Amino acid sequence: MSLLKHHAKIETNALFLTVGIFLTVIIGGIVEIVPLFTIESTIEKVEGVRPYTPLELAGRNIYVREGCYNCHSQMVRPFRDEMERYGHYSLAAESMYDHPFQWASKRTGPDLARVGGKYSNDWHRRHLINPRDVVPESIMPGYPHLLRDALAFPDAAAHMKTLELVGVPYSKIDGAYDNAVADFEAQANPDADHTALLARYPKAVVGDFDGQPGTITEMDALIAYLQVLGTMVDFTQFDPAKANAIR
Repeated sequence: MSLLKHHAKIETNALFLTVGIFLTVIIGGIVEIVPLFTIESTIEKVEGVRPYTPLELAGRNIYVREGCYNCHSQMVRPFRDEMERYGHYSLAAESMYDHPFQWASKRTGPDLARVGGKYSNDWHRRHLINPRDVVPESIMPGYPHLLRDALAFPDAAAHMKTLELVGVPYSKIDGAYDNAVADFEAQANPDADHTALLARYPKAVVGDFDGQPGTITEMDALIAYLQVLGTMVDFTQFDPAKANAIR
């Protein structure tokens, strides 16, 4: 009763309540902020994470344009049920070159953080044209226009230079700017020489994504983006203790 009595005094006194809120915010801020000064970075040290290829970047732009993030998240939380369904929990490093990130907060459809390599290009094409062809219970709308809309990316280098302003290190990739359009076209061409592309962008999936060789469509780009999600980090070699070590 005594505690409740004093609690009532604080709640009914504007000065005491203001001071109490102020002290709570200060304490909470100290607890949240001070630990950050003891580490060099909140991003884990992992191998394999790289900037997107020009085709993947175009696909990501289409993903954002079509509002895919409204129904799909790209963040596997560190809970057992999540990891059993989707795979290893998401790392901050995996989103370090995403502007904006695609974590999202709602799952009308499944999480896509680890969708890369899970399905074939043909599956993705059929799913995007008419989702119920491969997932009968799906309520996702179809996107057949992606297969009809040809895609060019003449300003790929300019787009990449803009992303460099917010920390995406394309300038550290030898020839990234000079070969941006060539890389864009080569990734969707199964007959192209992919040696230079793969040297610049390891683990990039190459080939005909939309089933229409000779034509690059928006579907090519979107599928290329989906096929790389979650594939950059080799989790069989990932050591959380080393990745999160204070540097």
